[in-house]
Amino acid sequence: MNGVIPQTPPRKSLSDCAIKVDVGAPFVWLSKGWADFVRAPRLSIMHGLLYSVVGLIIAVGLNYFEMQYLLYPVTSAFILVGPILALGIYDISRRFDYGSQPKISQGLFAWRKNSYQILMAGFVFVLFATLWSRFAFLTFALSFPHAGMNLGMIVHTSLFTIDGFIFLLTGSIIGAIMATVAFVFGVVTLPMMLDRKVDVFTAGIISFWVVMRNKGVMLTWAGLIVIFVGAGLVTAYIGLGVILPVIGFASWHAYRACVDPSAWEKTPLE
Repeated sequence: MNGVIPQTPPRKSLSDCAIKVDVGAPFVWLSKGWADFVRAPRLSIMHGLLYSVVGLIIAVGLNYFEMQYLLYPVTSAFILVGPILALGIYDISRRFDYGSQPKISQGLFAWRKNSYQILMAGFVFVLFATLWSRFAFLTFALSFPHAGMNLGMIVHTSLFTIDGFIFLLTGSIIGAIMATVAFVFGVVTLPMMLDRKVDVFTAGIISFWVVMRNKGVMLTWAGLIVIFVGAGLVTAYIGLGVILPVIGFASWHAYRACVDPSAWEKTPLE
């Protein structure tokens, strides 16, 4: 022994795990997402139909109980928890990347790869969506003390009255803030947790640094997500059956392009 204590190499800081990408990267991710959809169309549509069916059930149920005023906040909350429902979609792209063939049973139990941390992330997403729904409901209740208004009256009052303008402005600001927070801390979080044995807080911080290092790229990516999801919603949720799987696949490729996860052990494929 020479008395020298061996030094372990310093672990890479979380900010260094975020990779800067080209400005056109979101379109590359969408192209790769579409390629994955084409490689596994049946599995993709099966996952996509989950969004469509749940969305339709929400819309029909609210209409049946004459609670149309909750349609916007509840739908928004449903979209916020979408990343949790997309775990099976991420798993398909992950298996393609690692040379494996995806199966429906594997996607349904993909959360088991990192179960505790993924369940923690699910709790955070659901809590966030619940808070957003409560804020939206409170804003509506304060703006329009007429809980029984039908959809036509809600649209007319929102668009053609001062109270309606204030409601839309307030709701849009609150929604934009909450959606931005969810995006910044969640854009690569779940794909990374599926791929690596990393905790939800570490993955969330890395997601933050990914956005900070690629502000323009992530603004474009967020805009594309809003456009595509909006297109799916105006087709009475039917379009979500194709759009959301493609967005999910593209989100996996966004993670692969923007994060260096080599400091963490891979989760098993099986």
